[in-house]
Amino acid sequence: MATVLRISQDLTPDIFHSVTDCIERGGVIAVATESSYALAASVRCIPALERITKIKGDRNAKPILLLVSSQGQVRSIAGPIPRVAERLMDRFWPGPLTLVLPAAADLSGIVTGGTETIGVRQPGCPQLLSLLDVTGPLTGTSANRSGGAPADTAEAIVQEFGDEIDLVLDTGSSPGGNPSTIVSVVDEIQLLRRGPVSSDLIQNVLAPFGARLHDLAP
Repeated sequence: MATVLRISQDLTPDIFHSVTDCIERGGVIAVATESSYALAASVRCIPALERITKIKGDRNAKPILLLVSSQGQVRSIAGPIPRVAERLMDRFWPGPLTLVLPAAADLSGIVTGGTETIGVRQPGCPQLLSLLDVTGPLTGTSANRSGGAPADTAEAIVQEFGDEIDLVLDTGSSPGGNPSTIVSVVDEIQLLRRGPVSSDLIQNVLAPFGARLHDLAP
């Protein structure tokens, strides 16, 4: 059964040690984001990534969302970052905007889903940001089986996944709500999923570049 660490406020040195030790050993942890809990593991640990894909189930080789604490961490996992992407980061990060960027050449195809791109976001949770500062980029795929609803409590995580994951950081119920807006800045700038950051706000950032947001969201 997964170990549950209950957290009331700031992360303590003991919690940082427990998390980093778990991640370095190829573990999978559950952490709360702005909307739901997510499954987090090192972006460069193949066994951990394989565990996540097995936990999630049939995903048809979809890319795995990644979480970072800063734009500097993005550069460690991405290829060349367009200037317009940097402006979107400046305006909307930390927050519910996922950017699809060219992937670094050494990232696993498990992360990219064979697309040679990554979806990356800087979350708005202070506790999670402080954790990412220490661990480096982590996966941030929603904590659910493929096609199911994301878990919003530590209790739901333990009930659903049992000993399939190693550690749960229990910060209480996550607020729920819509998942992040997704925008691709690879080639054309494309809206792939609607979310809390509106297309109008994004277009306002693009306008000085003479760029246009192409709406491909269903």
